[in-house]
Amino acid sequence: MANVIKLRKGLDINLQGKPAEEFFSVREPGMYALVPDDFTGVTPKVVVKEQDYVKAGSPLFVDKNHPEVKFVSPVSGVVTGVERGERRKVLAITVKASEVQEYEEFGKKNVSSLSGSEVKTSLLEAGLFAFIKQRPYDIIADPTVTPKGIFVSAFDSQPLAPDFEFILKGQEQEFQTGLDALAKMAKTYLSISAKQKSVALTQAKNVTITTFDGPHPAGNVGVQINHLSPINKGETVWTVAAKDVLLIGRLFTLGHIDFSRIVALTGSEVFKPAYCKLKVGAQLTNVFKGCVNENAVLRYISGNVLTGKKVSKDEYLGAFDNQLTVIPEGSDIHEFLGFVMPRFNQFSVSRTYFSWIFDKLTNRGYRLDARIKGGERHMIMSHEYDRVLPMDIMPEYLIKAIITEDIDRMEALGIYEVAPEDFALCEFVCSSKLELQKIVRNGLDALRAEMA
Repeated sequence: MANVIKLRKGLDINLQGKPAEEFFSVREPGMYALVPDDFTGVTPKVVVKEQDYVKAGSPLFVDKNHPEVKFVSPVSGVVTGVERGERRKVLAITVKASEVQEYEEFGKKNVSSLSGSEVKTSLLEAGLFAFIKQRPYDIIADPTVTPKGIFVSAFDSQPLAPDFEFILKGQEQEFQTGLDALAKMAKTYLSISAKQKSVALTQAKNVTITTFDGPHPAGNVGVQINHLSPINKGETVWTVAAKDVLLIGRLFTLGHIDFSRIVALTGSEVFKPAYCKLKVGAQLTNVFKGCVNENAVLRYISGNVLTGKKVSKDEYLGAFDNQLTVIPEGSDIHEFLGFVMPRFNQFSVSRTYFSWIFDKLTNRGYRLDARIKGGERHMIMSHEYDRVLPMDIMPEYLIKAIITEDIDRMEALGIYEVAPEDFALCEFVCSSKLELQKIVRNGLDALRAEMA
């Protein structure tokens, strides 16, 4: 029986727009893009030119610091553009998909007969090593470093998150193959939810299984690492999203890359929230067309409402995302007296409004918009972050150390263990309206530059 860890700190945000366990069809997007900014810590070097023909699995760019780490095209087709910004920064590389898909062949392999170094080489050649992250710094993993462990979270506790058990149906063997491959490189930990019953999860082989029971952020891999094997200075761990374990398993099963993903379209402004099938980097125009309330001013998000990236309805699915969210922007709303008015449909962490009673009785969920509802203020030490972050750190003091660029204090307060997503809930409840995820990202980048 798996070890069970119960978490009491945290907060579940019940929003409208949960996806039904059914699929809707989406017309082939035609255009795909890889965005280097999705791969934190990478300095891209483009290896293709406009009008080049590429196969699915052909490199589009590599990491200048580690050229063996490749970032490959999700489809075969013609490179239509290499978009650059200020100082020639690479913003995106777009590919127009061909009608008949061709794949770079890497050969089917039996994982049980491979060594850890052979597994790593296979992932590097196929461009899937780019989907492995490392801590400290929450960046794309360094292939020259051996981690003390690899951590996989098989559930997502973020608002409106896709149900991985539903996604896993029919792909159980690919998932186990992916876990087998990771286990060849380092000891692998699989974290599951107390609500999950799939045999592919509860009886997964070659991994250490731990059950987490509690509110969000129980599904965050950073919280799980903190409880299972905290990171000390000089140590490195790798993290792989469960949906990317499927990509790894497919590589060894098929002999070529298949970037297909089951993506949840969620949010209060979606007519029928459900699932669809897309490839990494797919253009989103056809996904949203006819599915959302276009009479309102909308916020389109690749990801979830806490950690996702704001996009336009014609942009592309993020490299690490399997959720799309549409909520009201809120820019067209002007309220008289603001929070002083009594509310029956607004969310309050402190239960200031009576709406929590109705939500508990009806489980209807909240229709929240993207407004911050206030400006940045002085940081108040009220320990409000502590109430929602079940990690053995002092988050408010760590944030202050980052703001003041006190590296010694940042190290002492546990910055090696955290990633921006771990502070997403803290940012949501922050009465000072600070951009905590941005602060943590800047702190990690500064620390990495100092250590280099």
